Amino acid sequence: MAALEDLAAHIKTGLGEGVRDTHITFDELTITVEAANILSALTFLRDDPGCEFKILIDICGVDYPNRPRRFDVVYHFLSVSRNARIRVKVETDETTPVPSASSVFLAANWFEREAFDMYGILFSGHPDLRRILTDYGFTGYPLRKDFPLTGYVEVRYDDEQKRVVYEPVKLVQEFRDFDFLSPWEGAPYIMNPGDKK
Repeated sequence: MAALEDLAAHIKTGLGEGVRDTHITFDELTITVEAANILSALTFLRDDPGCEFKILIDICGVDYPNRPRRFDVVYHFLSVSRNARIRVKVETDETTPVPSASSVFLAANWFEREAFDMYGILFSGHPDLRRILTDYGFTGYPLRKDFPLTGYVEVRYDDEQKRVVYEPVKLVQEFRDFDFLSPWEGAPYIMNPGDKK
C-alpha cells in the first residue's frame, strides 16, 4: 500500500495539474486525468523510469447517463518490472472526442474501436474509427444504459428467401413485472371458483 501511495505521489509530481484525482482501491491505483492531457499522461506512465507501465491491458467505456459528461474512458495498464497495475480514467460526453492513444500504444487501436462501437465514444486522431463488433447498418450503441433491452432489429434466416432477413423486433408478449421483495408471499392472483391451485 505504501508503494502505491509513493507511486501516486510520483505521478502527481510528474504530471502536475494534468491529474485531477488519485485513489487506491483493492490494491490498485486509479488516477483521473483531463482528456486534453491523456496522451502526455500515457507517455509519462510508459516512459518514466519510476512507472514503466508498458503493457496496455484494456480500454473500456462506462456509461453514467445522469452526468453531464456521461462516459468514463478507462485505461488499464500493467508494469511487469514494478509488478503493479494502474487504472487511468477520462471523462467525456457524446460529442467531445478523446485523443486517440494509438500513437502511444498500438493496441489502443482495437480497444478504441470497441468503445466507439459499443458506447459511441469518439476518439480524435484515430486511424480507422469505425464499427467493429456490431453488424452493418446497426443503429444505436448497445452498451449505453438508454439502449432498449430488445434492440431495434432482429435477425433470422428465411427459408423461402434463402437468406438472412432483418426485421423490426416483434414481441409476442409484454415484459413481465416481477416483484421479488418477499419470496414467502405469493402474487395477489384472485382464484375463480372451481380453479385448482
